[in-house]
Amino acid sequence: MKRRELLKVGMYGFGGLSLSQLMHARSYGTELAAKPGMGLATANNRQGERTAIILVWQRGGCSHLDTWDPKPDAPAEFRGPYEPIKTNVPGILLTELLPKLSKCADKYTLLRSVAHTGGGHPAGSLQVLAGDPDAKDKTLPVLPDWMSIANYLRHNPKREIPNYITVNPVDRYDSFTIAGATYLGPSYDPFRVIGDPSKPDFKVPNIGIGDKTLAARFRQRLDLKQGLDRVKAEIDQAGVMEAMNDFDRQALNLLTSPKAQAAFDLSNEKQSVRERYGNHQWGQQLLMARRLVEAGVEIVTTELDGPLCGRVANWDDHAVNHHVFEALNFRMPSFDQAVSALIEDVYERGLDRRVLVVVAGEFGRTPRISHVASSGGGVASGAKGTVQPGRDHWPRANTMLFSGGGLQTGQIIGATDARGEDPVERRVSPGDFLATLYNHLGLNASRIAVPDQAGRPIPILPRGRVISELT
Repeated sequence: MKRRELLKVGMYGFGGLSLSQLMHARSYGTELAAKPGMGLATANNRQGERTAIILVWQRGGCSHLDTWDPKPDAPAEFRGPYEPIKTNVPGILLTELLPKLSKCADKYTLLRSVAHTGGGHPAGSLQVLAGDPDAKDKTLPVLPDWMSIANYLRHNPKREIPNYITVNPVDRYDSFTIAGATYLGPSYDPFRVIGDPSKPDFKVPNIGIGDKTLAARFRQRLDLKQGLDRVKAEIDQAGVMEAMNDFDRQALNLLTSPKAQAAFDLSNEKQSVRERYGNHQWGQQLLMARRLVEAGVEIVTTELDGPLCGRVANWDDHAVNHHVFEALNFRMPSFDQAVSALIEDVYERGLDRRVLVVVAGEFGRTPRISHVASSGGGVASGAKGTVQPGRDHWPRANTMLFSGGGLQTGQIIGATDARGEDPVERRVSPGDFLATLYNHLGLNASRIAVPDQAGRPIPILPRGRVISELT
């Protein structure tokens, strides 16, 4: 085997800058891999079920009043321009921006009463994704997010495909890191898929080897390397070798698995299916997410941001960033198409009991409309200095969507007041949200702890109860 052949597929004898080391380098920091089973007793409510979650993340925070929780009778300084429309479930109203989602309301539930104290993007994200109660922004998370914890607790390094994959990563907000495995170690961070899957030249690198002989030789090399590593591991006091072995196994599985190669290949889908989701980045991200859970991946996240959001490439619709109503009008057709297609597809393929789809962001937007000068012109924003409407951060009220997962759908849980400012029915915390996700994955969060770097058992969720109306 020539050196050039090995370099082409990203692994040279598992030395140099190999794929396994690339996977390690993509992780945050140099935390050490912890050992499963060191925490408190676990309780699996879905023993034997291969349940999965797709998290669709709206980075920046979506205006709940202009989408999921319309307030047509609110005063003019609160009420947006979009009219409410009926859905296929009597009593559930959305705004006119969501016509496709209005036709499948029987397949999801809207939770309209989520509230917390994280007013900044980092703090809000850390509260929702990790249950961190701190109201202050932090550059790095101190607690592992729910995705990494679930990956840790359901870890199996022999899987052909990583169990936690993020398509357009949910991991950063500007210079802040909003998600990560922290003290669990880099073995439990996600496999990251970067780029626009709607582009003709899109390809996930380091996936699949067509040559069976080459694949067999890689496995022989890994066996030899791990034999040598076992000797090193005897004097390894920090667990680094164990983490690197995990990366080696993950890398080899990705390189040698036809199943992995097929799961990431959107060309295997009928053109009509791709068009149903939308021939744009968001539609193809969500289609890939469905393909991954269908292939057995249990934790998939995908972030909807970028050019489809408008000038500043996210949902942070301050007036200095966007004309909030033009921004929503610009982005919602793509959002409506992609999310409705994912929901309907999950049900049509019989995945609805096993796969839970969640659409969420870190918070809602201020019910009272502000008017401030734009900081720059572009898509959905007037020229610099143009005074335009916006909505600011609002952690006191937010709406989340839940679909599938064997949950009760076609309903509204909770309610906000007449202006959309605060919950007046069934206030729900990020802890309750996280307990519900864990429960779907068969994890009783109130009885599980995982070890930190010092080996101390840390509860995965100190506060929070399963949202009973969903189950």
